[in-house]
Amino acid sequence: MYKQIAENKRKTIYIIFGFVVMIGLIAGVFAYVYQDVWVAVWTIVIAILYAVFQYYMSNSVAVAMTGAKEIVKKDNPRFYNIVENLSITTGLTMPKVYIVDDKAPNAFASGRDPKHAIVAATTGLIDVMDDKELTAVMAHEMSHVKNYDIRVSMIVFGLTCVVGLISDLAFRMMFYGNRRRDNEGSPVGYVLILVAAILSPIFASLAQMAVSRQREYLADASAVNITRYPDGMISALKKLQSHTQPMKSQNIATEAMWINNPLRKGFFSNLFSSHPPIEKRIERLEHGKKGF
Repeated sequence: MYKQIAENKRKTIYIIFGFVVMIGLIAGVFAYVYQDVWVAVWTIVIAILYAVFQYYMSNSVAVAMTGAKEIVKKDNPRFYNIVENLSITTGLTMPKVYIVDDKAPNAFASGRDPKHAIVAATTGLIDVMDDKELTAVMAHEMSHVKNYDIRVSMIVFGLTCVVGLISDLAFRMMFYGNRRRDNEGSPVGYVLILVAAILSPIFASLAQMAVSRQREYLADASAVNITRYPDGMISALKKLQSHTQPMKSQNIATEAMWINNPLRKGFFSNLFSSHPPIEKRIERLEHGKKGF
């Protein structure tokens, strides 16, 4: 498992490098079309500033986008105690605990490092899971914290937002911007901007999906190592599989954070989902039972 963690970290570095190259290429397209190197410079500067902002404001963004509410022990002793016990078991700083008012069972972790982490669960998850299953799910989320998946997820999330922002800017510049006179009538600039604006969000989503899928498998295995009870994680995943209703107020931007895909199921949503199929996750845990 430690070899897999190291491999995932290397892959993440490659993916982040790919994001940087992609943003640089888009900036280069802008510079070419407008024949002004400062257009590229400002595009890169804005992208860096926006990514840094997303990184340091990750928890606030996650809370705002999910509607999570922070709780203390007296608000929900059962849930809070489970997180507290897992914090002691893993040796991690006690994260802030949140609950999302939603009947769809789900959970997520966020933050830039274990000292600034938060964990959250929906009311639906707390209601449908027994203590062992809820412990397994939250051990999965604490594994994301321990393995620094939350940091990587926030970096990739921030870069994906940057790519989306630049793509939107490209469309606006193409249709509403004033182009230099010597480029008037040339279709090359339009084609380059259009290709960059369409393809870059697709590549960004695929990169985010590649990071998230492998980390879900790793967090499942890490949760079992923490609890020493693979059946708890397997049972929890089976319950998540049987509860297929989408969350009432989620969107594609926060999809990768959750333990289960929060969006409405469909062919295309499954094809481009940031989560591996639950049956595959169960299969891996069943296959690895003897090794835990």
